Amino acid sequence: MNKIPLRAYTEMAVALILVGSAVVASKVITGSFPVFLATGVRFAVSTAILLPLLLKVEHGFPRLEMRDAGMLFLQAFAGNFLFSIFLLYGLKLTSATESGIILGTVPATIGLLSFLFLRERLAWQKIAGMLVATLGIVVINSAGAGTAGQGSNPLLGNILIFGAVIGEALWTIFGKAVGGRVTPLTIAALTSVFGLALSAPFAFYEAWNFHFAAVALLNWLPIVYHGVATVIAYILWYQGIAKVTASTAGIFSGIIPVSAVVLSVLLLREPMFWSYWVGIGCVCGAIVLISGRWHSTQRSSHS
Repeated sequence: MNKIPLRAYTEMAVALILVGSAVVASKVITGSFPVFLATGVRFAVSTAILLPLLLKVEHGFPRLEMRDAGMLFLQAFAGNFLFSIFLLYGLKLTSATESGIILGTVPATIGLLSFLFLRERLAWQKIAGMLVATLGIVVINSAGAGTAGQGSNPLLGNILIFGAVIGEALWTIFGKAVGGRVTPLTIAALTSVFGLALSAPFAFYEAWNFHFAAVALLNWLPIVYHGVATVIAYILWYQGIAKVTASTAGIFSGIIPVSAVVLSVLLLREPMFWSYWVGIGCVCGAIVLISGRWHSTQRSSHS
């Protein structure tokens, strides 16, 4: 009995550590490649892995209604294409450490958007979680402003990163419209295909005048890693989340800002400010508050 939760916890933890590491990889990518070209290559890598896997598992291309295909396109536009563009442009201006912490506010943002667009009820735990998450972002942006290591324009960069958060949250909101009718692997594969199609024209435009020969082979590794890590993280996450409660999954998402901060400090040698610790605490506290409410809602719906 205990082996199933332990395996699920391990799968989710590894998945979210990979998500945090992808933030660090993206920071490295922005130093060598233009944004749209990097985005296109990343989606090309993930599509090359996910599409054959989908065809093998589903024994062919799955049938989709036009409505579901439209929702998957909107998912890809918000959560794949816009997310990647905002993330990469934001990382040009701010640190990977701050970006990772801000990305941890995705659960709070999902709660707010669910209230605005899906008319889901906002309990006090969700409201408190959103306020705590907002406090964390405010502290990150106000403390240590202008300090070396934060980036050339941390405020604008953090705004763009929060744009990526909104894109990721919309990915989840649109996903609710196809939940139960489309498998997670189908969602992952087709949104990756759509992401590649959306970024391809801009990627080709940037590639036209890009000097590929000037890029060292090692500089290609972060893009390949990002694409592969996205695939592995997605598969592990959905394997793990199927075995645990929603509240547990929500709490685990606090690993993203922690892993991003630790890896940014260790691998990128970014400085660690006291405001980052406050931000991590606020984000993790918000996740616990919000996921606690999800759990109570889930229990009441099954009673």
